[in-house]
Amino acid sequence: MKTQNILLLVSFITVLIFSSFIDNDENDLKDKFVVVLDAGHGGKDPGNLGNGYREKDIALKTVLAVGRELDKNPNIKVVYTRKTDVFIDLFVRGKIANNEKADLFVSIHCDSHTSQAYGAGTFVLGTHRNKTNFEVAKKENSVIFMEDDYEKNYAGFDPNSPESVMSILLSQEEYLDQSIQLASLIQKSFSSKLNRKNRKVKQAGFIVLHQTVMPSVLIELGFLTNKKEGAYLNSKKGQQQMSTAIKDAILEYKASLDKNVSDYNTVNSVNEPVTQFSENIIYKVQISASSKALETKSYNFKGLNSISRLKDGSLYKYFYGSTSNYEETKVLEQEARSKGYNSSFIVAFKDGKKIALIDALKSTTN
Repeated sequence: MKTQNILLLVSFITVLIFSSFIDNDENDLKDKFVVVLDAGHGGKDPGNLGNGYREKDIALKTVLAVGRELDKNPNIKVVYTRKTDVFIDLFVRGKIANNEKADLFVSIHCDSHTSQAYGAGTFVLGTHRNKTNFEVAKKENSVIFMEDDYEKNYAGFDPNSPESVMSILLSQEEYLDQSIQLASLIQKSFSSKLNRKNRKVKQAGFIVLHQTVMPSVLIELGFLTNKKEGAYLNSKKGQQQMSTAIKDAILEYKASLDKNVSDYNTVNSVNEPVTQFSENIIYKVQISASSKALETKSYNFKGLNSISRLKDGSLYKYFYGSTSNYEETKVLEQEARSKGYNSSFIVAFKDGKKIALIDALKSTTN
């Protein structure tokens, strides 16, 4: 009996220790930066077949190469929408990213054209600037016709209708600023490190990006219909070079976020909260960015009042509140998040011009 009790006690302790390891592992994963990598097409959908190459194969090999590189960073968790040659519905790809509470969604494809067009481009969800952008999105969106119950899953969405595509855009506007930042870093990496022709960051109505609730981009690695470029993208060398360039851009994006957090923590590590204020420094909460000029009315911003708008290049940025007191702005930020603006963040203006938050906080604490 005594021996049996000792065995039970040992078993109980073993379970507790094992459970603590599991909990710690789960906590570690929650702290990681989650990147969802999406290889376009797959299975019964080969994608474009320029020069006999298969888009689905090139996209998958490149995605797996990006993942292997990112896996070397212990602070990053990589999730794939597919790791093999299978067909995945577009709405399921977005659901995978949303369920993982991903920090980034990166979808990789290859382009095609009737000419010998070439070069790499990165898209974010937005309005079609021209007919070419619409045609690129239409090709990728037409995949939904291969899916079962696509009418139900996409609520009557028609890839062939510009009006239908326009209707999906507002849902991702909250993350447009960050998506453009990542896309710009990817394009810079392609052009500066690989000397690829820069087809720049563009906006178009990709349904796969519409399904996600985080910064998201769609990369067109190049044109399989271009003989030279198709051969490059189909080669192991080309896939490795492109995957490394994408990995570098993702790490640079993450580093910029880490720096902002570090700056924030540095300023707020003082014993007293930042309650000082300066008359020529104003804090606001950026809640969204959009290619459209929306009226700054509460019905456009989930009931929030005191909305201001600023044109920055081709984007309109929207801000909630305006105060010279930083502590008050933190309350406003929580209010914005409670309304669903989960990616909102505090920005600072000095004499009407936007400045780095760390510089604003330093000036008020000195």
